[in-house]
Order: sequence, then structure tokens, then C-alpha cells
Amino acid sequence: MKDGSKQRKKPLDSLKVAEYFLSKIDEDAGELISNLKLQKLLYYAQGLHLAMFDEPLFKEEIEAWTHGPVVPKIYHHFKEYGDGGIPSPAKVPKLDKGTIEFLDEIYRIFGQYSAWKLRNMTHEEPPWKQAVARKNRVIDPKIMRKYFKTLLKDDA
Repeated sequence: MKDGSKQRKKPLDSLKVAEYFLSKIDEDAGELISNLKLQKLLYYAQGLHLAMFDEPLFKEEIEAWTHGPVVPKIYHHFKEYGDGGIPSPAKVPKLDKGTIEFLDEIYRIFGQYSAWKLRNMTHEEPPWKQAVARKNRVIDPKIMRKYFKTLLKDDA
């Protein structure tokens, strides 16, 4: 992943990040993002942002649920769509260039996978596994940062 963008000091609202990911889909080509897939994209974006910039991308906590990491606010915002696709937002949220480049890279890497593939990936990773083992719903950002830093080292 590229590390050339300067990030903002204040974390974003997770809904802006979610809406940006949803704006990337090509509904005419049959692309869909379900709530399950959206949750995993948010998790990977947060984890890699913590690893690369030592600060959260968005302010909301991520919890360890049965089907992997979840941002409860986003889950509840889009739960009316069940396991179906969430429509693209009417307008793309305004974000700075560095954030757009970062999110585009996350989508390029992880957006190609199905919701269930992403779910299964998260179940093999320490942040979710440790939160479940501790019986703690909140996934510790320090554990996320440490784990995702190991992925960046492998990438170099």
C-alpha cells in the first residue's frame, strides 16, 4: 500500500467512510455491497489506517460479533437491507484527496472479495479472535494496529 498521503487530525464519522465505499459500486454491472461486506471493508480500512498513520480513520469502535468485526452504528443504519445489497448514496461524501486515495486502495484490495470470504478472513485474524477469546465485544485498536503493521511489513 502507498503511504504517501497526509491524513487529517480528526477522525471521520464512519458513515462518511461507509457511504464512500457504497459510492464505488457499479449497480448496472450487478455489483453489490451487503451490510456484512461493508462491515469488513470498514474493519480493514480502520486497521490499515491505524497501522500506516497511527491514528483511527473513523471515531466509532469496532465490535467482535458472530460474523466478524462490526461498527454497530453502521450495522443499525443499514440493517433494513438485510443480507441484500445496499444502494449507492445519492451523492459521494466530500473527503480530502489523501483519504480518497487511501479508501480507493482499500476497495481495490478488499472489494474484490465476497462478504463471506472477508468474514472468513477476519475470523482467522488476531484482532477478532482475541476480542472473542477475552469475551470483550470491542476490538482493541492497539491490537488492530499491531496486527496490521505486520501485514505492511510483509508487503514491503
